[in-house]
Amino acid sequence: MGFATKVVIAMSGGVDSSAAAALLKTQGHEVIGLMMRLWSEPGREELNRCCAPDSMAAARRVAESLDIPFYVIDTKDVFREKIVQFFIDGYTSGVTPNPCLECNRHIRWDFLLDKALSLGATHLATGHYARVRQLPSPMSEANGGGAGGGGAYQLLKSTDAQKDQSYVLSVLGQAQLARAMFPVGDYTKAQARELARRFNLPAAERADSQDLCFIADKDYHRFLAAHAPGIAAPGPIVDRAGKVLGQHKGLPFYTIGQRKGIGLAAAEAYYVLDTDPERNALIVGFESELGQATMRVGRVNWVSGIAPEESFTAGIKIRYKAAERRGAVTPIGNDRAEASLDEPARDITPGQAAVFYDGDVCLGGGIILR
Repeated sequence: MGFATKVVIAMSGGVDSSAAAALLKTQGHEVIGLMMRLWSEPGREELNRCCAPDSMAAARRVAESLDIPFYVIDTKDVFREKIVQFFIDGYTSGVTPNPCLECNRHIRWDFLLDKALSLGATHLATGHYARVRQLPSPMSEANGGGAGGGGAYQLLKSTDAQKDQSYVLSVLGQAQLARAMFPVGDYTKAQARELARRFNLPAAERADSQDLCFIADKDYHRFLAAHAPGIAAPGPIVDRAGKVLGQHKGLPFYTIGQRKGIGLAAAEAYYVLDTDPERNALIVGFESELGQATMRVGRVNWVSGIAPEESFTAGIKIRYKAAERRGAVTPIGNDRAEASLDEPARDITPGQAAVFYDGDVCLGGGIILR
């Protein structure tokens, strides 16, 4: 982006958002730092990993170092409603939810973007490892690039394949991408940390943040038991034929493809094949029974805003850290799709996202259905 503008940077006290803020400042933008005060478990507020007092202090020190304004905004209620309750409801319904997707959908690129615009900013920047590219408009191309303004926006993978976060940004559309800036998307993680050192930022050596920031001790089993009584009810472990093999500790404690912790003694190891929330049953089988090639996908977001009219071949990611797989995607209306992988995958999990790629371009994605 070759022009100066007023940009709000979402700060966390970590190295990525700190390096992003420094890059924006050196590029000549007017930068404002905002940090969200998210919901924390009552009595465990000091342990919240994304907005604990030490993280806020670190973000404030970075802002002072860069000589930019810094504000903390109260996001507790909307975060509790949109993210924490979503997490609980997902496990209650027998799926494995991805709260990071919902956080980008409802918190960063809805609630926080609105706050940024209310401050007179034209863009919201984050420390995500991803890129935005604006295509030339047809009018601009017809005039040799000299008129007509820009065209559609694309969401691209990060330069750093190991840190790429386009998967959790696949919920964004044209309106959000027109306002989005990802300053560290052209850098590797190591380069971003070196930038922070070069700018003498206090966050240069801070450890990376983790997922499930609202669970203070990282123990989601305890969290669910405390905040959704009855969700961890024991029930039968059965095979595909319905034969009862034992008893599980609660469906939220198991995920498809899991081998350890099932608690069944057998000559051949059992794996979790599926769950049946209606019967509160855990379905297990042997390794040879794992895997499927097809999946139904709902709540599909097409980054372009337009659903493809025909089936197409794409790279498909079924988890944030999963390897990309080739397959065919068939759109069904505007917000549903069916995907068929060239080779079966053993960890297709309802509640996680299936995200579609054309090379570096993220086309969109949706939630894997049961």
